[in-house]
Amino acid sequence: MRATFLPFSQPSISEEEIDAVTQVLRSGWITTGAKAAAFEDSFSRYCGAGGGVALCSATAGMHLLLEALGIGLGDEVITPSMTWVSTVNMIVLRGATPVFADIDRHTLMATAEHIEPCITERTRLIVPVHFAGAAADMDPIRRLCTEKSITLAEDGAHAAGAEYKKTKIGASGTAIFSFHPIKNMTTGEGGMFCSNDPALLNTIRRLKFHGLGVDAYDRNSQGRSPQAEVLEPGFKYNLTDMAAVLGLGQLQRLDGFIARRTALAARYHELLAGVDEISPLAVPSYDMRHAWHLFIVRLDAERAGMSRNTFMAELKKRNIGTGIHFLAAHSQKYYRATMQHVQGTLPNTEWNSERICSLPLFPAMTEEDVDDVVETIKEVLKK
Repeated sequence: MRATFLPFSQPSISEEEIDAVTQVLRSGWITTGAKAAAFEDSFSRYCGAGGGVALCSATAGMHLLLEALGIGLGDEVITPSMTWVSTVNMIVLRGATPVFADIDRHTLMATAEHIEPCITERTRLIVPVHFAGAAADMDPIRRLCTEKSITLAEDGAHAAGAEYKKTKIGASGTAIFSFHPIKNMTTGEGGMFCSNDPALLNTIRRLKFHGLGVDAYDRNSQGRSPQAEVLEPGFKYNLTDMAAVLGLGQLQRLDGFIARRTALAARYHELLAGVDEISPLAVPSYDMRHAWHLFIVRLDAERAGMSRNTFMAELKKRNIGTGIHFLAAHSQKYYRATMQHVQGTLPNTEWNSERICSLPLFPAMTEEDVDDVVETIKEVLKK
């Protein structure tokens, strides 16, 4: 058994990044300022997006998008239930109705074929999720949205640095990214709203800071005009310079992080090939660059002779951390009570929700760490 605990995720923070944050703390300007503006520019250039708005979370980005589009009571938003509940929560809090599309059983991502039957005359927005670092098959989904005149926004929370047909996620419309500590790059907490729609970007920028007619940081005045007026009610979702300067450093290392994650994922695939009780997610066959945010497996409880939760508990006893990404949103207590009709209608989602488990994957891991995880899995399964 390992002598030390191996978490399923751990951020990779360099001394240079710590120094950069310290410099901001000593500068006298620690909230939204020049560093946040630079981070917006750098991240949107990296993605190939028309522009970006740095936010305190990806959840804030989803809230602001729904607000900007005027989505509310009587409207429907299509998204997978196999996602973090923040998206669904924001839809419900706006008074709209989440409509859950099922997913491909082996990639955990909704396709156009899953989405199309969910469309009604009330559908205002479709939010496909790029899952675990893989890119969803976007061309058919985009065609569907164009044909039906429905707005499309990509959930890129798992997909910073991922590519679809040699184009980075974020370059082709509107996408929302997360920089939570378990993601491929982090700002501690934070998110980025990217779009090629200048009017939408301006609205998001205004709404993220109280509805003021100028940004929290005006690049020309090195601050914000004290005479700035509220053009509409807004929120307080801006990203601080303390967080943004960490993001600038992380962005410079993102491709290196992905390369390391890719190598570790390949080792997992090699070593787990003979473990029949475990099936990793499939890598999509279409042209894409996987960012390997998560390494997810599904446990065959019947073959293993134990439940997924017991399996995770046994790994933890042996100093191996795991996670679940995710319990399907419609299986959560609130949504079970308010959306009972959904139960049983999402077979691929529900099948995976009962079986998925995220294994440790982060850049500081060694090949020996992967070996430890797999050997411990075999021990737990008594291989």
